[in-house]
Amino acid sequence: MASISNHILKLTSCLLVVYLILATPKAITAAITCGQVASKLSPCLQYAKSNGAGPVPPACCNGIKAIAALAQTTPDRKTACNCLKSFSSRVSGINYATVANLPSKCGVNIPYKISPSTNCNSVQ
Repeated sequence: MASISNHILKLTSCLLVVYLILATPKAITAAITCGQVASKLSPCLQYAKSNGAGPVPPACCNGIKAIAALAQTTPDRKTACNCLKSFSSRVSGINYATVANLPSKCGVNIPYKISPSTNCNSVQ
C-alpha cells in the first residue's frame, strides 16, 4: 500500500512540474523558472507535509540552497516567491509551520515567508 502511495506522490509531483513548466508566463524576464523551483523542491514534499520533527532530507536542503543561489536579483526573487506560493497552494497537506522553518533549518536566508498569503510583489 505504501508503494502505491509513493508512486502516486511521484506521479503527482511529475505532473505538477510539467504543469508549472507549461504555465510559466513567457513575459517574465527573470532567469529562474517555476519549473526549476518545482524540480528543486520536489525532494521537500514529504517533509513539508510532516510536523518537521525529524531532520530535513539533504536533497531538500540542496534544492533550497540551489533556489537561493539562482534567485540573486529582485525579479528572480519575486519569481521564486510566486512559484513557491503557487506550488504550495496546489499541493494538499502542506504544513506551513514546517515549511516556514525549512530555509533556516537548511542554513538559507530567504527574504519572504513561504505561504499562500505572502505578497510576492513586495519582495526586494
